[in-house]
Amino acid sequence: MPAERLQKILARAGFGARRACEDLIRQGRVTVNGQVAQLGQKADPERDRIEVDGRPIRLPRRSTCIALHKPPGVLSDEGDGSGRRPTVLD
Repeated sequence: MPAERLQKILARAGFGARRACEDLIRQGRVTVNGQVAQLGQKADPERDRIEVDGRPIRLPRRSTCIALHKPPGVLSDEGDGSGRRPTVLD
């Protein structure tokens, strides 16, 4: 994942709107790899250790949407229990 601005990462992690996250950075409450973050700084959440008030941030998992043409008779579930009918996971 490419580096992006810290306030955007913090907003995605649920710390508030980007403006509120900018305030956290200005107050010196955000660190990147143990160094106090600066406003406008970029980071890569997969490689850098980002903390707010000494606690590491957790980003939500990104979801994946798959479009599939499902033929008749194929289950859109994990299975019917008997294993006789094909599923989209097969």
